[in-house]
Amino acid sequence: MRTPGQGVYAISFAAELVGMGQQNLRLYERKGLLEPGRTLGGTRQYSEYDLVTLRRIGELLDLGLNLAGIRMVPELEAAN
Repeated sequence: MRTPGQGVYAISFAAELVGMGQQNLRLYERKGLLEPGRTLGGTRQYSEYDLVTLRRIGELLDLGLNLAGIRMVPELEAAN
């Protein structure tokens, strides 16, 4: 959910900020790892929260988790 005044970034800028390719951001969305906002025209808009999520995905990938494992991490963290 977006909060009033929360900044949003286009996919190109968000990808640059987190050091990932745009295609990766699209893949993570398709896999259900994040859900960026959309403009009325359908353009993705990434919030600060989305950037935090993307950085966390990158950390987990660096630790050797695959995307299916990464999807489970928030549920496991909440359970503990």
